[in-house]
Amino acid sequence: MGELIKFLGVRFFGAMIGLVFILVLAIAMITDLTSYFSDPPEKGAEYALHKEPLDISFASDGVFGRYDNAQLQRGFQVYTEVCSSCHGMEYVAFRNLEDIGYTADQVKVIASRWQVPAINEQTGEATLRDAVPTDRIPSPYANEVAGRAANNNAYPPDLSLIAKNREGGAQYLYSLLVGYQDPYIGYDEDPAELEAKYPGVAPGPGLYHNPYFPNLNLAMPSPISVDGLITYTDETVEPTKEQMAEDVTAFLIWAAEPKADTRKNAGLAVLIFLAFATVLAYLSYRQIWADAKRKVAPKGPLDPEHMAEREEAKDEAAEHGRGVKG
Repeated sequence: MGELIKFLGVRFFGAMIGLVFILVLAIAMITDLTSYFSDPPEKGAEYALHKEPLDISFASDGVFGRYDNAQLQRGFQVYTEVCSSCHGMEYVAFRNLEDIGYTADQVKVIASRWQVPAINEQTGEATLRDAVPTDRIPSPYANEVAGRAANNNAYPPDLSLIAKNREGGAQYLYSLLVGYQDPYIGYDEDPAELEAKYPGVAPGPGLYHNPYFPNLNLAMPSPISVDGLITYTDETVEPTKEQMAEDVTAFLIWAAEPKADTRKNAGLAVLIFLAFATVLAYLSYRQIWADAKRKVAPKGPLDPEHMAEREEAKDEAAEHGRGVKG
């Protein structure tokens, strides 16, 4: 009996300790929640001043959207003359440019403007050679260390898949390209008040303000800073900042999904085939089973023919001294 009392006492004591811990945690949680909602913490500049990407559409958007080769070629020109000095495209080969309307000879000329790493067959030392169509568009830096050293310790990302691996996709890229601005533009407060309210709003040394960038300030200066930065080969299109940003973004969409048009065409063909096959199957079903349904049409127990058969069965059973259920 004493052992039982001792056991129950230990269990009770342990349960009480657990309840005390639960009570303390509940009080702490309620206190913290009350404090948070009654006096919420002030949001930093990266939350208060950050902007969502602009709503812009591209020719390739949607199921029926297709790439515009003329726009893609303009975008490649912007990449070549503006972006390629810092960013490579390691998953895009020069020969892939034939998919956007360049001829094989044009691709050879384009590739020859780049230099790619090679080995000197005579000395075995590292060297450079002119690129060929089978080469991929190289990075302008030998390695990440060199890239960071040239860009305030910020490594320029590869642009091959940038349109897919950034939240917001193409809209974010376009917004980033056209969104560089003075950090104090568009607010009622003067610069001193704004800086006091949001200490992180002003870019530090070597940084540039862009409200579409997650933390507002980035190491990349505006790559498309003025209208007419380049002269398009297609002279019918004016190279404004917005036009150049849209064109290079369209090119980056293609770089991330070069076979999107083929995939969409195949998908539409499959859907059309399935729709036709469904209609054909339904018509075949109606044709094959129409007569069979009439022959085996179900009749319930109250059908007059069945009722007559039951009455005959009852009469026959009565004559032989048997009963019929129902």
